[in-house]
Order: sequence, then C-alpha cells, then structure tokens
Amino acid sequence: MKNELIDFERYLKEALDVQVTTKPWTGGNRLPAVLRNLYAFFETRINDAPCLIMRDLAREEISPATIRKHMALIREKWNADIVYVRDRVTSYNRKRLIAQKVPFVVPGNQMYLPMLGIDLREHFRKLQVETPRFAPATQALFIHLLRRQDRETRITPAAAAHDLGYTTMSMTRAFDELEAANLDKIVQEGRQRVLTPSIPRRALWEKALPFLRSPVKKRIHVRLPKNLHPGPVAGLTALARQTDLAEPDHDVYALSRDTWNALKAKSKVVELPVPESDAAEIEIWGYDPELFTLDGIIDPWSLYLSLKDVQDERVEAALEQMMRTVQW
Repeated sequence: MKNELIDFERYLKEALDVQVTTKPWTGGNRLPAVLRNLYAFFETRINDAPCLIMRDLAREEISPATIRKHMALIREKWNADIVYVRDRVTSYNRKRLIAQKVPFVVPGNQMYLPMLGIDLREHFRKLQVETPRFAPATQALFIHLLRRQDRETRITPAAAAHDLGYTTMSMTRAFDELEAANLDKIVQEGRQRVLTPSIPRRALWEKALPFLRSPVKKRIHVRLPKNLHPGPVAGLTALARQTDLAEPDHDVYALSRDTWNALKAKSKVVELPVPESDAAEIEIWGYDPELFTLDGIIDPWSLYLSLKDVQDERVEAALEQMMRTVQW
C-alpha cells in the first residue's frame, strides 16, 4: 500500500521542499472495522513532528463533519496530528473541510495544514477564475435534464424553450454554456443543435457541481394571510419533510420574482425587517421553482444547492440523506 502515497510525498516535496517518507500504521488494526474499511493509515513525520495520514478509500466523498468525527475516534489511538488525504475533493467540500478545521491534502492541488500554518490554494484560485457559474436559465435547463427519466430523449433549444417557458434565444445561450462546460454531448443536425445524453445522470450531476450555484437570489421574512401558501416549500422546511431533520420554527417558500411581485400586488403580505415567530420566509429564485416542484416541494437538486453552504452538521447530514434517496 506504500505506493498509494507517492503523489502525497511528491506534492509535499514540490510545494514545500519537505521530504517525507511514509509507512503503514500498525495501530490501525485496533480501530473499529468501519474506519479500517474507509481509510488506509500511514505514519510519517512532517517537519520532525509525528503525523498520521488517513487516506480515503471510499468511492464517494465522505462529509467533512463525518471525517472530523472519525478523526476524534482515531485520536483515541494516536496522540498527534492527523491529516486527511484524498485524490479529489469537490470545491464545496474543500470549503467545508476548512470550516471544520480538518487538515487535508489533495495531492497536486491543495493542502490545508493549519498546525503548520499552511494553506495552499493557488491551483483552486485558478480553477475558480476558469470555472464561471451557470446563468439561471442554464441551471434551469440542467435541472430539467436531471429530471428526465428517459435519458434517450434528445432535446433542442426550441423544445427546451417550450418546456421551460424561456425564449429560444435564451436556451441557445444555455446550450452554449453547457457545451463550454463539456457536460452532455451537443451535436449539429442540419440547422439545429441537439443535446444528446452521454453520461449517467448521477455522473452528470457530480461533473456539473463546480458550475452550479444556489438558486436563491434573496430571502425575505414576511407575515402572510392565514392559510396562504404562496408557493412550493423550500429551504429547511422542504429538507425536514424529506429527512429526519426537525421542522424549522417557520415555513419557507420558494417563488420566482414575477410570482413574488404578483403576490405583493394581490395579497396582504407584510415584509418584516427581522424574523418573527409567526412569520414565513420567502426565497426569491433566479429561475421558477414551480418548474420542478413535486407534491408541493422543490426538487432535491435545487434544494441541495440552496443549503449546501450552511455550516450545520445536522443540515449536512440531512442533505446527504436526501441525496441518497434520489432515483438516479
């Protein structure tokens, strides 16, 4: 298993001019089976300080909050620094790892070693510049693609415009963005462009994550007329109804800007400067949440994007629970 850390050793040498050698940690045999199945453990010394490397063996990423809990269990057997190592970490999980104060190294890309005062992010700063986020119309098209159970059905800008209520020109620009992101395959057939499914939906979602943004443009606290439900439930309300998360103390609804403006014009909606116990929360979205609503609840992909940056272990766990139920 020594070869598994060649990239790690090389990265520390190239980035820090620090020579490290690693060897399997025999103490790992005393850890619970769940940890032995998820990680390979190696001993090393960084700047003469003992350090344990926990190399992630899982196919899918483990939540940063869970990694931190695993580190706490490992410290019962290892009384020194621990560093998490994985070949690839998505941008949103990198931020969460740093927020959780989890030392980590992604060989060739980034290292965060707070015990050494090291936070190298130059590669990801470059990626951030080179990876613009999708426009709202493009993200709406992308969610539309994820919702389609029949991945054999091809789609044109005109068909997408009809399905989503956009102009053909807007969908043409959305096709341009999807093509630039190198997601699903877009081919020219005669005078029209055709989007052809090329990878499974789950792989498509994971590949697109760096381009996706929260659909929420603004959050407004309001007092609504009794029994008025202005739109699909969203936010923590929607997450609680699909997972083990406790219901929030107020309802959250998602509306497009046009729907919100119409609601204000027709109903007695009182905007509040601060939340109140009997208030509701309105999320104004960049695209119409009604397009993807099922049983009065917004779609799981948009919900995930709207809450993925919340720094709360309970919300993180609930989001993971919800995404495991998605029928890919």
